[in-house]
Amino acid sequence: MSTTQSERLRELLEPLVTSQGLDLEEIAVDSVGRKRVLSVVVDSDTGADLDQIADVSRALSAKLDETDAMGDGEYTLEVGTPGAERALTEHRHYVRATDRLVRFQLREGGELVARILAVDEDGVDLEVPGVKGRKATARRIAFADVDRARVQVEFNRKDKQDKQDVHDVQDSQDVTEEEEA
Repeated sequence: MSTTQSERLRELLEPLVTSQGLDLEEIAVDSVGRKRVLSVVVDSDTGADLDQIADVSRALSAKLDETDAMGDGEYTLEVGTPGAERALTEHRHYVRATDRLVRFQLREGGELVARILAVDEDGVDLEVPGVKGRKATARRIAFADVDRARVQVEFNRKDKQDKQDVHDVQDSQDVTEEEEA
């Protein structure tokens, strides 16, 4: 049984990524002209900040330097996190996307855009936005019914915390006005 270079690299690098408290989400080796690029995507339940990315990058670079996993040619190591419109392929991805808007491609055909409210071992509970003034509706989808799912970027969404902050400010203004009266 032969293993690909990506599989060998995953076996070599995954323990280092895990030791840094992160998950190794993706690994790819691409050719760009005469050079090769090793792209490593990491993430965690709480995300990964720049310091964590830098620490992981240094650890991976040192490990690659002491082995011949990338061969003799030059290569560039790129370490990053999943993009804003990440694909959801693992259970943990769905958990991390809780409260996010997701586009689902369903196995039996069709598409659904909905917000993930909760995730369990069998599927997801969703809030499907209302159309043309209608109220949002609840829906459950089993993982077995999902062909593909991808997080959607939202530019105009107000977080619940922002709404709460507005109410808190209004409440404190009301109290102040009552005290002045």
